[in-house]
Amino acid sequence: MVETTSNAVMDLEQRYLAPTYKRAPFVLERGDGICLFDTEGKRYIDLCAGIATVALGHADREIAETIYEQARTLGHVSNLYHSIPPTELARDLCENSFADKVFFANSGAEANEAAIKFARRWASDQDANKTRIISFTNAFHGRTIGTLAATPREKYQAPFRPLMPNVQYAEFNNVQSTADLIGDDVCAVLVEPVQGEGGIHVATPEFLQGLRELCDKHNALLVFDEIQCGMGRTGKLWAYEHYGVTPDIMTLAKPLGGGLPMGACLMTDRVASAIHAGDHGSTFGANPIVAKAAQVVFHRINTPEFLARVADVGDYLMEGLRALGSPHILEVRGKGLIIGAQLDIAANTIVDAGYQHGLIMVNAGENVLRFVPPLILTRRDVDEVLLRLKEIFDGLDH
Repeated sequence: MVETTSNAVMDLEQRYLAPTYKRAPFVLERGDGICLFDTEGKRYIDLCAGIATVALGHADREIAETIYEQARTLGHVSNLYHSIPPTELARDLCENSFADKVFFANSGAEANEAAIKFARRWASDQDANKTRIISFTNAFHGRTIGTLAATPREKYQAPFRPLMPNVQYAEFNNVQSTADLIGDDVCAVLVEPVQGEGGIHVATPEFLQGLRELCDKHNALLVFDEIQCGMGRTGKLWAYEHYGVTPDIMTLAKPLGGGLPMGACLMTDRVASAIHAGDHGSTFGANPIVAKAAQVVFHRINTPEFLARVADVGDYLMEGLRALGSPHILEVRGKGLIIGAQLDIAANTIVDAGYQHGLIMVNAGENVLRFVPPLILTRRDVDEVLLRLKEIFDGLDH
């Protein structure tokens, strides 16, 4: 038996877990909707949602019952065999997006790795030298060796070089910067319509439209990373719907599994036709349990009423953050419920203070406070959040 006091759990973690995370100074024990509770019984409003993952909130009854029922029927068989849940989920994703085919993985980084491999596999049939990839300043695409190469952050890359070659970086929201780099040897342009980890920067319509035109001109694939901004978070099912621009490949993860690990790489037949059996794989990708839970998440989010509420509550939260009037908040930006508050102080100052005020928040870079709560957040919840944030910001100057 493990002693479940906070100190005992944290001591046990320090002894046995690799030190890859700096965690908050408490132990979370249970969740309910938008709230989390620690082992001491303290309640927190969760504005992080497992980093934009727990879209329907914690301990959702329908997800829990679905997991139980599927686990009693078929848990795991691998992708060597047909099973019903991943097939149905693939149909739902394709019939409600630009895509013709889906590859399932277990995480966002794996989905992006698949996108990179598929882009290079597609390009290899045309020209063995068509291998170059363009990504953008402030991007974040994952921490594997491949995705890290597309994530231009010195502190992330430096300890792990040499990385995957033939990746170059253009300036986000600058079409000319991309035009200066692109050529016929580029196989893919990889971009987040709304940058998450990089500080909640929203792409302009002109930028994404310009990328589409450049990719068409140079016969390159346009890849949208919607791992953080997809699945309803912007107030539309897919972020690309705001722009009237269709990608060739789109990657998903975070909210798709409702808190269980799942990633997906969606693609057109143009891309899929270049992929052959054995080119890529995943033992656990779209495990029947996870795929069945993902169907619940997808069907709940994919309604006009749900998406309209996300857009409304997101606007309400952004307006409320601006109305706080704190001199430390320099800018509020975002779409739907992926919001960043640019600060003139370290964001972790507010994150740490939030724990004392019953708020769980996360940063997006050194000076950006990120809000990616469960998509079930209401205006009433926002009112409570804003009151607590006001206390935090007011307390900074006293």
